[in-house]
Amino acid sequence: MAIASTLSSSTSKLFSFASLSFRLRTLTTTARSARSNCSVASKKRKEKQEPRQRVVVKEKRRTRSDREFQSETIKRYGGTGNHIPVMLGEVLDVFPASKQLRYFVDCTVGAAGHYSAIIEGHPEMEVYIGLDVDPVALEKARARINSVLHDPNPSSPKAYTFLENFRYVKSLLCDVDEKLVETGIDGILMDLGMSSMQVNDPQRGFSVLANGPLDMRMDPQASLKAEDILNSWPDNEVGRILRDYGEESNWFSLQNRIVRARSQGGLHTTGDLVDLIKSATPLSREGRQGWIKTATRVFQALRIAVNDELKTLEDSLYASFDCLAPGGRLAVISFHSLEDRIVKQTFLDIINIKDRDVDVDMIEEAAGKQDLRKIMSGIDENEAWIKQTVQGLRGIILTKRPITPSETEESLNSRARSAKLRVIQKL
Repeated sequence: MAIASTLSSSTSKLFSFASLSFRLRTLTTTARSARSNCSVASKKRKEKQEPRQRVVVKEKRRTRSDREFQSETIKRYGGTGNHIPVMLGEVLDVFPASKQLRYFVDCTVGAAGHYSAIIEGHPEMEVYIGLDVDPVALEKARARINSVLHDPNPSSPKAYTFLENFRYVKSLLCDVDEKLVETGIDGILMDLGMSSMQVNDPQRGFSVLANGPLDMRMDPQASLKAEDILNSWPDNEVGRILRDYGEESNWFSLQNRIVRARSQGGLHTTGDLVDLIKSATPLSREGRQGWIKTATRVFQALRIAVNDELKTLEDSLYASFDCLAPGGRLAVISFHSLEDRIVKQTFLDIINIKDRDVDVDMIEEAAGKQDLRKIMSGIDENEAWIKQTVQGLRGIILTKRPITPSETEESLNSRARSAKLRVIQKL
């Protein structure tokens, strides 16, 4: 009996140990499984977060203006009810009252909205030169300028206006006074956007929503029209314009339809072109907004080709920088990616940075050859709009990332939404 009892007790302990061991293994397996699940969940969470992080980085490639949008200022200097100067407050920041502005050139004077605000902030201004290739815009600008200069102010500057393309800015300065080329200009502004006066006139052919002739000339005296390109140019050249200047993915189909339309009498009005675009745009492409977006790209492409805008812009940037005095600034407002890309790359070339994708950290050797204090001496410490700069041998880019309008301005002026401001200062 004692032996049986002992065996029973030993068996019970063995079962107890076995049960405990099984429980420990179960707990260990559960813990490992939990850790594995946590690891998988963490990995999935990181994978979900990575696209967000990339989006954030992409957003940082521009600098949203934090300047308070003042509607009263816009009403005061807007000039006309159908034209609103874009990023007026930001332009005034680029040319502040604390920075001397004796000689100023407005390469696209338009309705003289920017001019009126700048001249009021700089009573020391001696010479103002305004250019525009559009006679209608220049006529309105001249009336506005004359009304400002006729005010009883003995310190008003001498104003010169020219019906001319800004690619000839250097020769026009010589026509005014050769000394201007020698001493240099303190400030130059380029506003590359189309004015509301041009878009709202159906006879100019710029509007997608209003029927008119296929013109699209900024200079009415020029010979080439959009109608000529669509009805006469080689089909592969028409396709290149749509692809390169409009960045239109459906360019090949549109090219073929345009060529086929020639055998049926051709395209002669903006309505003809819009109907063709509608027929070539799939209904699944965002409905009405789909064909409007396509038409906007096509109209942009044709306007650029008619006016040779991109080559003109590049040449003008080099010429304008050459005209600046030491410490002088060139400010450019662009409105689509092709323009902004040219402005960015040309600025980098101007300051002698050959690698256009180079970062500030990669040009320490070039920047080290300059006295940094000398470079920054022309920048007021109160100019909060200057966030990041790129320093070169000939100048300093004050906007490593382009400045875009405030959210308030974008909501009140839809045509300002694509605007980008870049500024360069000469050493």
